[in-house]
Amino acid sequence: QLPLVESGGGSVHPGGSLRLSCTVPDITLDSYQIGWFRQAPGGEREAVSCISATGAGTNYAASVKDRFTVSREVTKNAVDLQMDNLKPEDTAVYYCAADSSPSWVRAACLNANMYQYWGQGTQVVVSS
Repeated sequence: QLPLVESGGGSVHPGGSLRLSCTVPDITLDSYQIGWFRQAPGGEREAVSCISATGAGTNYAASVKDRFTVSREVTKNAVDLQMDNLKPEDTAVYYCAADSSPSWVRAACLNANMYQYWGQGTQVVVSS
């Protein structure tokens, strides 16, 4: 088991920013590829971003590219998702997920099926 924990969600106005964090107590995240996904009310889960175990590789969904930035925060043992210029359509529960496979394929890392471990999610609301 890998008890992923998301934090940093909240409520902001359009154009605002939030920084989500994905951590796990007592286990280093360095050997896991991490993905961020979201699910809006009544909607299906969709990919947001992903990052390789080394942090050298990243990928983003078209809807968030140039607004969101994923990064590894080694000193925190966390993977963060900086979300800027938030829009109402970004409102969703955001989940982080981890994959323990040693190989990373950029095109595949936005596929939820490759992840074995999931957090409980953190709510993000963007509203005026």
